[in-house]
Amino acid sequence: MLDKIILFSIRHKLAVGLFTLLLIVWGLWSASKLAIDAVPDITNNQVQIITNAPTLASQEVEQFVTYPIEQ
Repeated sequence: MLDKIILFSIRHKLAVGLFTLLLIVWGLWSASKLAIDAVPDITNNQVQIITNAPTLASQEVEQFVTYPIEQ
C-alpha cells in the first residue's frame, strides 16, 4: 500500500506539489482567522506576600495578615 502511494507521488509530482501548497495556504489562512479567545491566557497570576511580624506565630501571621491581604 505504501509503495503505491510513493509511486503515485513520484509519477504525479506536480499534483502532489500543488496539493501540498494548497494545504499550506489553507492552514495559513485558517490560522489568520483564528479567534483570540481560542488561545488560553498564560499570564502568571501569582503574588508573593512577605510578612515580618516577630511577635506572631506563623499560623497567626497567615490568619491575621496574609489571608486578609489575599482577599
